[in-house]
Amino acid sequence: MSLSPYLAPGFYDRALASGRHRDIVGGRWEETAGAQMRALLDEGMRSHHRLLDIGCGCLRLGHAAVPYLAPGHYWGTDASAALMARGWETELPLSARPRLPRAQLVEDAVFGFPGIPSGMDYAIAWGVFTHLPAETLRPALANLRRTCPSVTLLLTVFLAPEGHEGACRQPDGVVTHADRPPWHRDAGAVEADASAGGWRISWRAARLPRGQRLAVLQPG
Repeated sequence: MSLSPYLAPGFYDRALASGRHRDIVGGRWEETAGAQMRALLDEGMRSHHRLLDIGCGCLRLGHAAVPYLAPGHYWGTDASAALMARGWETELPLSARPRLPRAQLVEDAVFGFPGIPSGMDYAIAWGVFTHLPAETLRPALANLRRTCPSVTLLLTVFLAPEGHEGACRQPDGVVTHADRPPWHRDAGAVEADASAGGWRISWRAARLPRGQRLAVLQPG
């Protein structure tokens, strides 16, 4: 099985040194941030809610969500503290920086959610587990459920039919795989991971950028 490129030694250092911080979170900067914000608003997020952005990278969503949310109501986690710092310094509007204390950007490579407050209202993991091995998802969901017991999670995945072998071309043209990134799963496997962590899961019909599918997980 091929590992995620994000797990390769020196990946973040090389990307940041070459000024590619936007590229390594997937590009399509404004398009994807807009889709993320619309999804959250469609699920009921409002400015008084508290949001956890899992795998927030260089604040692709954060640069839009922080100005919208009440001060101090955005938290982000990522495997790279340096990538989050680059986003805070270069992508967050100057007027929004006081709304996001740097301490609320938490380095977390194992989805343990250290220091994240229990009272989060919404969490989002967009294009995160599509680039990590399948076995990463179940413990991450269990950890999030323990850490934030009442949160609503928006999760994106690539889907393939159950029993599908080989590569799968997604509706947006991206080719996904069962054994290397970008990874796909079948819906039943994702549902089993959610159930094991104490979540109820429902799928949204909308097709997202790159053909991802949106699952909404709520405590159940």
